[in-house]
Formats: sequence, structure tokens, C-alpha cells
Amino acid sequence: MRKIIVCTFMTMDGVLQAPGGPQEDTSGGFKWGGWMSPYTDDQTDSKLGQIMSKPFDLLLGRRTYEIFSAYWPYQNSDHPIAGLFNRIRKYVVSSNAIDLPWENSELITGDTVSELQKLKKQDGPDLLVHGSSVLIQTLLANNLIDELHIWTFPITLGEGRKLFKDGTQAAQWKLTDAVIASTGAIITSYVPDGDVKLGSFILGEASEAEIARREKFAKETY
Repeated sequence: MRKIIVCTFMTMDGVLQAPGGPQEDTSGGFKWGGWMSPYTDDQTDSKLGQIMSKPFDLLLGRRTYEIFSAYWPYQNSDHPIAGLFNRIRKYVVSSNAIDLPWENSELITGDTVSELQKLKKQDGPDLLVHGSSVLIQTLLANNLIDELHIWTFPITLGEGRKLFKDGTQAAQWKLTDAVIASTGAIITSYVPDGDVKLGSFILGEASEAEIARREKFAKETY
């Protein structure tokens, strides 16, 4: 069974629109394209390289596919990312039929949730999602993400498409890795961790473990 692995770059206020360049995505009058560039370093690159070192196919939304297909096929074939992206399979999720000029591309349309569920059940490499903000909303709303890697950069924009929107399901996530880059970017990795667990800070309603934790904190602090 294949995993769906999401890699996303976002600001502190959750904006993921157009991190790579001024013309990447200007929809909605967005004027901050390229906001991520000043905050990358060897650590941010290393984490992405680690994720991309394992076999994968790309799973992309329409807009990100159009951006990628207008760029990567025209790069030098010995460029490590261009060579990889051009060679592997690209699955493109779109509500409408679109042209797929990039080699090894396949359209997913119609009942996309059902089709994605079928795709996950197939044998093959994992499915890596880059960009694709609209697709990510579908994946979150239908609990289809198996690994979530978030690069959070020390900047707020106040506008633009956001990672977590209405439709995101209530769920717990388990932190599996965290790295702080020299630029202040924080790279976190998560896997689903079941249903949301509730508790209480009201003394009479707190669990025994919570009461013991508070008593230990009080003794050590005061």
C-alpha cells in the first residue's frame, strides 16, 4: 500500500501560497510570491533531500502541475531534481480534463477521493505532494495523509491561501522529527495519531496523571 506524503512550506500564520517566486501564484491579488527564499539553508535543503531520497511518484494539484510542467522539462537533464521529476510518474488531480504535456503524467478526475483511495491501495512507490494547496485541503478533509512535513518560516503575511482551512478534520498528529534551521525556519514531521483526546485543567476533573504532573512541577518550581 502506498503512502501519501505531504511536504509544504508555510508562514507562521499558515500561508502556503507562492513560496517560490513572484509569479508562482498571484491569484487573489497575492503580492508576496517568493517569501520563502531568504529563509532556506543547508538544513532546510537536507530535510527535503532526505524525504526525496526514497522512491516516490508525484501527486500534484492542477496549478502546481502547470507550474512544474512549465519549468522542469526544460532544465538540463543532468540536474538531479529535473532528471528525477521528468522520469517518475506524475498523478494530477483536477476537477476538469486538462492537457498533460509533461511525460509520464496521468490525470485523476471525477470522484477524486475514491480514485485517490484506489491509488493508495496499489503497489508502487509512495506519493509525494508538493505545493498543491487545493489538493491538500481534499486530503486533510478525507484523512488521506500518511506523513505531513511542514517547513514553518519566521514570517507573517496576513493574506493568501492557508494550509489548514475549513474542512480539516479533528485529529491528533504525532511529532516524529523537528529541526530548527539557522534562518529560524522550523521543520516538523508528523504522522496521524488517532482521535483527539480531551482532558481538563480543572483540579476536580483532571486525570491522576495530570494531577501527579502538576504536583511534581510545583515541588520542583516552588
